[in-house]
Amino acid sequence: MSLLIPLYVHPTVDPGAWHRLIAAADRTYAVVLNPADGPGGSPDPAFVSAAGALRGAGARLLGYVDTDYGTRPAADVTADAARHREWYATDGLFLDRVSAAEDALPAYRKLVRALRGQGASPVVINPGVYPAPGYARIADLVVTFEGPWSTYVSAFSRPDWTARHAPDRFCHLVYGVPEALAPLAVRTAHERGAAVSGPVTGEPPNPWSRLTPVLSGAER
Repeated sequence: MSLLIPLYVHPTVDPGAWHRLIAAADRTYAVVLNPADGPGGSPDPAFVSAAGALRGAGARLLGYVDTDYGTRPAADVTADAARHREWYATDGLFLDRVSAAEDALPAYRKLVRALRGQGASPVVINPGVYPAPGYARIADLVVTFEGPWSTYVSAFSRPDWTARHAPDRFCHLVYGVPEALAPLAVRTAHERGAAVSGPVTGEPPNPWSRLTPVLSGAER
C-alpha cells in the first residue's frame, strides 16, 4: 500500500496517532512534517523526536512548504526547505498550494531545480487539481485531487495526458471519507490512475488532523 500521510496535529496533542503512524511506517509512501505551516521559527523538540522515530522505522520524510500559488518568493521557499532538512533531517519536500497554470510552470521548474540542488528528494507538489501537463515532469509525485469524498465520488474526471505517465506519479488526497469506506477510497484512487493516496475521515478546517483509518485501524 502506498499512502501519503499529512498528519497535521502536534505529537503532544495526539501522541497515539503518531505512535500508530510510526508502527506502520513501512506502509507509507512518505510522511509530511508540518510543525507550523512550515518548519517554524526554531526546531520543535516533539517533531524532532517524532521525525527520528519515523526515520528509524523506515519512513521517508517530507517537509511541508507553502508556495502560495507561485506568489511566495523562491528565497523564502528554499529557506524553509533548508530549515526542514537541518532541523528534522527530511528527505524531500511537500510543496503545497502549487499553481496549476501553465504560465507559472517556468518559475516552478526553476524552483524545483533549486530544491533538488539542496538535496530534496522526492519532491511532491500539490496543486490539488490536474495541472498543466508539464508539472508532471518536474516533480516525483503530483497531487491531482485534494477535496471531499462527496466530490470525489460524484464529479471526478482526469485529462488524457495523464495516460502518458505511470500511476506512481499521481496522488489523490480525499477527506471526509466515511471510516468504513477508506479502503474503497484507496482502491478508487488506483482505478483512477493514482497509485498513491491518503484518505482521511477528517473535515475542514483541518481534515489532516487525524490519521487515515486505512493505516491506523479504527479511528478514536
